Amino acid sequence: MDFIEALSTDNLTSIRAAPKTDVHSHAFLSTRLENLERWLGQPLKHPPSKMKGLEGMMEYINEVLSHHIITPESFKFVVSSGVRDAIQDGVVVLEMSFDIRMAEYYPDALVGAQMFLEALAEEYGAQIGLHPELGFPRTHADDPKLVALAHEAVELGIFQSIDLYSYEEACAPEAVKPLYKKAREAGMKLKAHVGEFGGAEEVRRTVEVLDLNEVQHGIGAAESVEVMRWLSENRIQLNVCPTSNVMLDAVPNLTSHPIRILFDNGVRVTINTDDLMIFGQSVSEEYRNLYQAGVFSAEELDNIRRGSLEGDP
Repeated sequence: MDFIEALSTDNLTSIRAAPKTDVHSHAFLSTRLENLERWLGQPLKHPPSKMKGLEGMMEYINEVLSHHIITPESFKFVVSSGVRDAIQDGVVVLEMSFDIRMAEYYPDALVGAQMFLEALAEEYGAQIGLHPELGFPRTHADDPKLVALAHEAVELGIFQSIDLYSYEEACAPEAVKPLYKKAREAGMKLKAHVGEFGGAEEVRRTVEVLDLNEVQHGIGAAESVEVMRWLSENRIQLNVCPTSNVMLDAVPNLTSHPIRILFDNGVRVTINTDDLMIFGQSVSEEYRNLYQAGVFSAEELDNIRRGSLEGDP
């Protein structure tokens, strides 16, 4: 059964069988909550269906998850389980973001982190294209030690892309421009979270300042036809996470999600999970949800899927 027929007949097994990408996935929250519960041997409070932005999500994480997942052992479990979840969902390219602070788990810092990532690639490389991404939190842009560590991580050659995330107001993109310049020179793909809650002009400004290839979320660009045209003309891809946007109240519901406006204005889009532990929807389920909500036709979703595999949505 092909992907279009699978969507049209609501055959989730066949939807999962179709190859797809997930290029917006955070390692620390990359597996289903149910998997963590089984590993811990205890039930956990599930997230509410609506949370007030990143603040609401962090409240839930700090209340329920933090003391269970911020350990070396749980980190390794969550990441490995997240990769397996992606494989089971038909993901063939996984750009998983690893926060630079993961180095704290290893006595030899980045050496240990590199060994873990290399072992992960060796274990699952035959089943999935695992492309480790270096994640840097905006909240630590003024931490010289962490910034220096990120520069060192770029030099390792194991990270294929870089991402900037956390609260958009925590730092201006100029604060990490030297880091991004170094990543560009190293041949890494450049991404940043922007436009998740902010507006269109900040999306364009961040792309220009950091010379981005792709934007994580970027849905605020839908406010401006001019910015959408600019993104389209410059072939800037937006890696969108629909359920995340709804649950964090960036958009009221899936039916009104601006991914439709972005698509209609020629902006390159992909469909992704963000944090599977929080939002609970695989890439296949995200495609299915968008189809059932009437946001896209099955043919349009297949075009987005195929485009993401070809790197040309």
